[in-house]
Amino acid sequence: MAPSTTVKSADSPPCPATTDITENNLQPFFILHKASSSHTKPSKKANKIPKTRRRIDLSPSEIKNEENLDSEKSENNDDHEFVNKRMEVFETVWSKIESTIIDVLRDLNTSVFDEINRWIKESFNTITSSGTPNFSEATQSFPIVQDITSKQIFTGLVLTKNMEFVDDLLTFQELGVHLKSQGCHVANLSSLDFSMKNGIGGCLRSLLRQLAMVTLDAPDMSILATWYREQGNCCTPVVVIVDDLERCCGSVLSDFILMLSEWVLKIPVILIMGVATTLDVLKNILPLNMLHHLRPCKFILGTPSERMDAIVEAVLVKQCSGFRISHKVATIMRNYFVIQDGTVTSFIRTLKIACAQHFSVEPLSFLLLWYLLEEDTKVLQSENYGLSPENMLKRAFELPSCLRNKVAEQNGDALVHGLSELKKLCSQWSTVVMCLYEAGKRDNIRLLDLFCEALDPESDMLRASGLQKDPTLSPRSQDRNKRILGLKKGGFISQALRKVRDLPTVQLYELLKGWETHSADVPQIHDKVKELLSTLKFDQGKSLKQDVVGVSKRTALRSHLNFEDSKVANEKTVRLAEYMVRNHMKPIECVAFHEIVCFNNVASLQTERQYRAAIGA
Repeated sequence: MAPSTTVKSADSPPCPATTDITENNLQPFFILHKASSSHTKPSKKANKIPKTRRRIDLSPSEIKNEENLDSEKSENNDDHEFVNKRMEVFETVWSKIESTIIDVLRDLNTSVFDEINRWIKESFNTITSSGTPNFSEATQSFPIVQDITSKQIFTGLVLTKNMEFVDDLLTFQELGVHLKSQGCHVANLSSLDFSMKNGIGGCLRSLLRQLAMVTLDAPDMSILATWYREQGNCCTPVVVIVDDLERCCGSVLSDFILMLSEWVLKIPVILIMGVATTLDVLKNILPLNMLHHLRPCKFILGTPSERMDAIVEAVLVKQCSGFRISHKVATIMRNYFVIQDGTVTSFIRTLKIACAQHFSVEPLSFLLLWYLLEEDTKVLQSENYGLSPENMLKRAFELPSCLRNKVAEQNGDALVHGLSELKKLCSQWSTVVMCLYEAGKRDNIRLLDLFCEALDPESDMLRASGLQKDPTLSPRSQDRNKRILGLKKGGFISQALRKVRDLPTVQLYELLKGWETHSADVPQIHDKVKELLSTLKFDQGKSLKQDVVGVSKRTALRSHLNFEDSKVANEKTVRLAEYMVRNHMKPIECVAFHEIVCFNNVASLQTERQYRAAIGA
């Protein structure tokens, strides 16, 4: 399904019939401080920027000579002078993030959307199986038949599992796009169309506007029937989508259903309504005689938490764009989702604000494009982004993370190597997080929670301060070192490890197969996982891999693997998990040069978010 929309602000009011979900209102804006009168005029200063393109592998002597030629004021004003250049990089990076989010949500809903589409086709075939009325019969205002069965409307009730209203709008807009791509005529009605003020006329006007492309003060169903028969549209169903049943006025919705039931054989309308709570809400909104006009079928969408976890995995855990957020920023964003707004759209909006702020204030953020495009040498020509090569290196090696990690050589090669090492360590971190999540989701651990805990740099400092590096430890040593691991008591990582210890043998094997997939790009972990898989042997030389095939695999396992052997396998898997956490889960804030790709200004994010909320942006 080709996505038709972009992510919309959670704080923007929804439109009645069609919702504009472009991000125009989220375009970044920043206050640029004006240079003092003592500074050189901008036009003259810009001319002082070297025109010759340089590589970043300058020798220290060259850097020193160049520094003598540049004034201090030019370096201080680089940030503001070339912010637009960096914002161009932001657009590239955010476009990658946004397209990934759209793909994730589309894929998450695809199976449900396909199921709805199959049901619509079956319903349409049932409606038309008794024959198609001629033009005269189809456009007359009185019904063809009067029996109750012929007047029933096929109605799909889509349970959104308490998804927030803004997320509902996006989902049902995408459903409409999907059904249109399958050949259906689709009209998306807002619950505002079913208000007492608009009445049944408002609903019908919206249908005519979207389907027949006409706007009339005195709408009539015969006009819709004429359009359906005249334009060769009668070979496909008409689908009417109502995004939120609970927000509709019951009397207006009843009148609408009654009207459709009188025309359902002339215009094969199929109704789809979003239900945020339970199917019992129908009895509360509609009178009993209206329920007889519906032939319902239930569909279930993923929960907001499931949608959030899918986005977190694709955008924040895996290296979708190279852009990262710090532990404190991630915690703030999680709290926005869990405690305050509770919408996926609001989380995405906050992520965009963080991304825009990062590129507006971090002079070296343009290097994230090199990081994303894998050594695009054009991006390394830093003078194009407001920094001469010497100033770029000076800023890079004065970053707190660089000073803390005591980078010895300070030249272009060291910077390129540092960024490559940063990318490699982030990849390893992502692998370990996904392996832990593979175990944790068997205990209903949410990836967003695990993600925030895995970013905590303090836990890594505790691990690095005293943990032995030998993975084959005695039980007593294991208990002692778990405290040094920095795994908080009752924390999500610790909970995931406990789950590994208690897994039945079949699930343990499935877990290791999942780890094998996640670790494909990290040989240090992948080889150990494969080695552990190979040790799962049974009596009579049978392996677990052979026995899990077929419906009787659980019986086969019980017959071949005794309880003691099972516990040994579990403990070996726990030790492997601890090895991954200890050696390959270094949070990004503990790695040199992370400031280039990682946003960590919590105060700035909160201020910007509060300001946008205040002005309704």
